Amino acid sequence: MRSRGVIKGVGYLMICALMVYAVSYIFFSKQQENSSLSRVQRTAEDTILKKLEGLEQRVNKIVDVLEASQRKQPSAEVQPELKKKVVKKLFPNSALFSKWGENLSEEEQKEAEQSFVHYGYNVFLSDRLPLNRSLPDTRPSKCATKVYPKNLPTISVVLIYLDEALSILKRAIRSIIDRTPAHLLKEIILVDDHSTNDDLKEMLDKYIESIHQERPGVVKKVTHKERLGLSHARISGWEAAVGDVVAILDAHIEVHVQWAEPLLTRIKDDRTVVLSPVFDRVDYDTLHVTKYGTSAHAFDWQLWCMYESFRPEWYKLNDDSEPGKSPSVMGILVADRLFLGEIGVLDEGMLVYGGENVELGIRVWTCGGSIEIIPCSKIAHIERAHKPYARDLSIPLKRNALRLAEVWMDEYKRNVLISWNLPLKDHGIDIGDVTERKKLREKLNCKPFKWYMDNVYPQLDTWEDLVGYGVLRNDLSNNNCIDQGPVPGSVPILYQCHFYGPQNCYYRRSGEIYIGGIKSHKYNSNRCLVDPGEGHTPGLHSCKTAKEKGFHMYWNFKQGQAIRNRDTDRCLEIAQGANSYYQLIIQPCSGQHWTIQHILQEF
Repeated sequence: MRSRGVIKGVGYLMICALMVYAVSYIFFSKQQENSSLSRVQRTAEDTILKKLEGLEQRVNKIVDVLEASQRKQPSAEVQPELKKKVVKKLFPNSALFSKWGENLSEEEQKEAEQSFVHYGYNVFLSDRLPLNRSLPDTRPSKCATKVYPKNLPTISVVLIYLDEALSILKRAIRSIIDRTPAHLLKEIILVDDHSTNDDLKEMLDKYIESIHQERPGVVKKVTHKERLGLSHARISGWEAAVGDVVAILDAHIEVHVQWAEPLLTRIKDDRTVVLSPVFDRVDYDTLHVTKYGTSAHAFDWQLWCMYESFRPEWYKLNDDSEPGKSPSVMGILVADRLFLGEIGVLDEGMLVYGGENVELGIRVWTCGGSIEIIPCSKIAHIERAHKPYARDLSIPLKRNALRLAEVWMDEYKRNVLISWNLPLKDHGIDIGDVTERKKLREKLNCKPFKWYMDNVYPQLDTWEDLVGYGVLRNDLSNNNCIDQGPVPGSVPILYQCHFYGPQNCYYRRSGEIYIGGIKSHKYNSNRCLVDPGEGHTPGLHSCKTAKEKGFHMYWNFKQGQAIRNRDTDRCLEIAQGANSYYQLIIQPCSGQHWTIQHILQEF
């Protein structure tokens, strides 16, 4: 309808223009004559009017033809609504498709899911994103106003990878090239820990050749002939580096603008400080960048990495762009290359993954250096949904944790064994030869681990009054263990022994019995066994809450004897219910006996 109106309008405008011309002509002629029109003039006027009438007829015919053509092709307003094609969801339970992939075809879904299982992140999407995509500036506001010296140390960037997706690796290289000043970037060193993916061979080499047309020789490759693990790969990168500073990064990263300058400036001021940028999270499914706040890097007694608050003095600065002291690093690290060598680089005896970053953190602090987090340096890091190269990381991490503890933790190494629910002696795990690492500690004249606990990481709970740990069993039913029961929940149960976390119990000399694990930090609360004072059902509550509310949470217990509540004088026992299964109860003591799996000291 709108098109028809436009067509008519154009035609009528043409007629009006000619009519204006004709009227003007007639008026002008009358002005010239001031008398009755001559025969010649009347003839001219008649001719013009007849031409106008003919023109109007022709315009109307044109309008009719155009309208007929328009009727053959209905406008968008009257076109029938197209039905949206419904695509079958092939992987409704896959984590990859919970927030992404709504309009993918079935073939595209299969391709995306297959690569997701293989890599742990969305390669299908990565392959379709620009290599030089822009990142949001997530730095503290003051960072953009800081001015850094031009005369800074050079940096060698080491990227460690094992069967990384090619587009992810290429994007990491591209971001480093684009966002590191050319006069500061000495080289990018790719360390391949024996990848098997075909596209990381010839196709990667071609990409490196294209980079060299822009920056000759800036990318180098180190290839392991067998898989040696992260620690050894990082050492290989350090050995190949020639820059003043070495940055050891994961390969699934993108660096932010001005990421290198604040790191290099800090190391120029103090060569003994080991640094970490602040990570932003790149979602494994959407590859969206989510801002992470600035935190310290730390660990629990199993030596799993975790984020931690800074010490109070950092918050008193009231400036979130300032560096903060940190107990450890999370694997990504930046250090003076020569200083890192002086203190022993990394422990190449660590296997596969885990523990090497905590070992470095403790060693740096106790052997003459320090560790800081630099808020003005940001790196976007993909957090995988799973790690394809090691589905169960607890096995190498447990072994590496015990190796670290043996060399660096002195009397506190027992806490690592307790945390993994291992006996203090004869745990049966081969930690490898630690002779050279112990010699290194002696050579560097490093401080004891107690100094580290007191001065660097006082948030760790020392567990000094712990006397027993492991599963708790009653002699009437040795195949059943105390278990924390459903979570959330406040009732412990008796369950067939499986010796995993929910059945780990701990007895402190103070009388507290923890069920379902023990926390590594003083600021956390464990879950304490309580006698409610009435009824026969035992309770399980936050120890802090139980203490505040006056619950009966203190017990007398000796190995092989009763577990008796100090306030109520009732005992934790077991009894057969109507279904003949044993269950936990609180009742007057009948002489039942309990044993805990591991004893730290006689009690």
